[in-house]
Amino acid sequence: MLTTVVFDADETLLDLRPAVTGGLVAVLDEMRRRTPAAAGVTLAELESDWGAVFGELSAAPVMEIRRAALARSLTRAALADHLDEFADLFFARRFALTRPFPDVASALATLRRRYTVGFATNGNSRAERCGLTGEFAFELYAHENGLPKKPAPEFYAAVVAAAGVPARQIVYVGDSWEHDVVASRRFGLRSVWLNRLGLPRPPGGPPDAEVSTMADLPAALAGLAVESDPLGILPAARVDVAGVDALGGRA
Repeated sequence: MLTTVVFDADETLLDLRPAVTGGLVAVLDEMRRRTPAAAGVTLAELESDWGAVFGELSAAPVMEIRRAALARSLTRAALADHLDEFADLFFARRFALTRPFPDVASALATLRRRYTVGFATNGNSRAERCGLTGEFAFELYAHENGLPKKPAPEFYAAVVAAAGVPARQIVYVGDSWEHDVVASRRFGLRSVWLNRLGLPRPPGGPPDAEVSTMADLPAALAGLAVESDPLGILPAARVDVAGVDALGGRA
């Protein structure tokens, strides 16, 4: 019996890449306004600075990683002493541009009629700052109240505690194979891989379901419910939401 659907944030519900690019463009424009030394700095270099610091800081809060990347970028134009100002500029622009993918709102509305819907993320994309205010029964953010980032088992334990149901009744939906599929299944949750880019499936055990768009998620969950109760004994398995029949197909 499936009762709860929990979502990753960035690149799952939220179209983050245009927002990050917009934030970096704002930073680069301001760097060039302040000093001729920034004239030769490129957007590609600013984008690469994230990867240059991420490995060493991968367990740190995302905001700290971004600040470290910005510090590296500012050093290119002798502006490192102004990190706080540029970080404020970046995050203001990044959050102003962060919005859900077009397929999100209607899918969440459909799912809420059948399931408890939650939000649990490693990132700093707070729901209320990204166009998702009031969409979720609960929200969890890594590094708040000591919560470690995915794929730590404590993260999924917090998801289970917030949901208030056994792990097997929870489906975690996300774009990261390692964090959202493998790690959640290791803790006993069901998993759905939201593969928007049509990437080949990595080695290892398959997710419980794979979809390329949020529009297909209600049908996928209906199929999982039927698999969980093939004889139709459990009432929650009889799914009929927004044109999805009980066998997970389209009505």
